[in-house]
Amino acid sequence: MGRLLGIDYGLKRTGLAWTDILQISVSGIGGVETEMLESKLKEIVGTENIERIVLGFPTRTDGSDTHSTEAIRALSAQLKVWFPEIPVSLHDEQFSSKMAKKVMFDAGVKKSKRRDKHLINQTSAVIILQDFLGRI
Repeated sequence: MGRLLGIDYGLKRTGLAWTDILQISVSGIGGVETEMLESKLKEIVGTENIERIVLGFPTRTDGSDTHSTEAIRALSAQLKVWFPEIPVSLHDEQFSSKMAKKVMFDAGVKKSKRRDKHLINQTSAVIILQDFLGRI
């Protein structure tokens, strides 16, 4: 059994999370500038047993595309080229950033840390991956 890798993709910054090897718990593993995403993912896949990549997929409440949807589809296709042996799942990420901010607030994270975009993206990736685990 391997880890699941969760990605909250953004045009500027991308959050990353993964499960433990038993796929029970989820931990954030940081944020990365999106321009560095390919090298970061190759580093992770090169050192860890990644069983599946879960990519947050944004839609509006009516199911229509957002401004990021096409970029996510393109990333999904690129992930299949970079890592053909690893399945990629698109998972609904509606409100994950808002939920991340609320989780951080409820956890007592200082206001200055709650402004950290990398931390928000990382927390969003955790939420996406936890939700995915809850549905499989």
